[in-house]
Amino acid sequence: MPTPSVSLPDSAAPLQRTALKNEAALRQASIDFEASFLSEMLKAAGLGKAPKAFGGGAGEDQFAGFLVDEQAHAIAESGGIGLAEAIYNSLKDSQE
Repeated sequence: MPTPSVSLPDSAAPLQRTALKNEAALRQASIDFEASFLSEMLKAAGLGKAPKAFGGGAGEDQFAGFLVDEQAHAIAESGGIGLAEAIYNSLKDSQE
């Protein structure tokens, strides 16, 4: 979402940069939380479990969790289920 351009005095520039950094950190924390939630839901749904026959062996079992985590993060980064946006808005409102 584009931010409206506002002319601020030069003394306000460091405050504006800090606010932008805080917003970026809040957004990333929200996305990470949604990714963690989605990862747990995908694991509970059985994604990442090795098939009974013709599985990849011990290596597949050990690394399947990493694949599910990355898939969940990709889902969250691309908009996910809207949880990150709701959390971000709530955190932003609580800081103001």
